[in-house]
Amino acid sequence: MRDISLHLLDIIQNSVKAGATSIKVIISTDRGKDRLTVSVEDNGCGMDAAFLQKVMDPFTTTRTTRKVGMGIPLLKESCEITGGNLVISSTKGVGTALEADFILSSIDRIPIGNIGDTFFGLILDRPDINYRLSFINGENLFVLDCEELRNKMDGVSLNELSICTWIKEWIEEEKKNIFGGILDEIIS
Repeated sequence: MRDISLHLLDIIQNSVKAGATSIKVIISTDRGKDRLTVSVEDNGCGMDAAFLQKVMDPFTTTRTTRKVGMGIPLLKESCEITGGNLVISSTKGVGTALEADFILSSIDRIPIGNIGDTFFGLILDRPDINYRLSFINGENLFVLDCEELRNKMDGVSLNELSICTWIKEWIEEEKKNIFGGILDEIIS
């Protein structure tokens, strides 16, 4: 995959398929430690210990339409190529947590990508899920909490096109405000 936003889309879609109603995503940077960390936590059905041990194998999948699952192995490779790593923990019946750690300054680190477009599609498809997206850079913080937004919208669905478009633009604007040039990416 060419950027982190596409990895996030894949991971979050897995959470949705696992029955998650709450999905928390945190994207954080630590210049002092030279780290970019992406974490995803859900309250889906979780995985048992046996499946969790095999989940990073591309020939392990819960899908019935094909016999390979490349999302997790590709994310693991994207982390490791920078000198980072991927850790997944899960409890059957409770949920799953994933933390992808990248070396921030690595020439091999993939760009963060368009997080706004990713969440636009996710919210448009499943406005009932409580997505919580956080950007953290030192003391700079942005939080998008769909449950909080839904409570303030007075019955207007989050997947109304104008609302989704506003959320997408807000995410991208805050990504620029929080991370600025720290991710050394071209900001459009």
